[in-house]
Amino acid sequence: MDKIPMTPAGHAALEAELKERQQVQRPRIIAAISEARSHGDLSENAEYHAAKEAQGHNEGRVAELEDMLSRAEVIDVTKLSGDTVKFGARVTLIDEDTEEQKTYQIVGESEADVRSGKISIGSPLARALVGKKKGVSVEVNTPKGPKAYEIANVAWS
Repeated sequence: MDKIPMTPAGHAALEAELKERQQVQRPRIIAAISEARSHGDLSENAEYHAAKEAQGHNEGRVAELEDMLSRAEVIDVTKLSGDTVKFGARVTLIDEDTEEQKTYQIVGESEADVRSGKISIGSPLARALVGKKKGVSVEVNTPKGPKAYEIANVAWS
């Protein structure tokens, strides 16, 4: 059972989703199943089958969330420092081909969202960055081929 690293914000988001699924969606789905049952013959009742499918999906996600939260290793990035890239770091990169600058924070798998500047610790880019320092160049194999980046800054905000 491996620990799953995540930020306090990522942990809070998972807890909020679990609470929503258990306290809001579960009762709503149970009510929908009950309503569909009252319509009679279940073998040809599309509402019943849809509600049961929704219930299965919801319960599967609840189990997944409970598992992730039980294995969570919450890392408070505000207490981290240093000039080496590791979990929680906000890394500014310069694309060595285009000179385009991008900033990413390295976060847990469940909270990754590239559009908001958060990449998973398990992503190829993060794996290439971890352990490196400011000023170092890294090469990453992307679907479009190899890309080279220079680490312009490592911050802990």
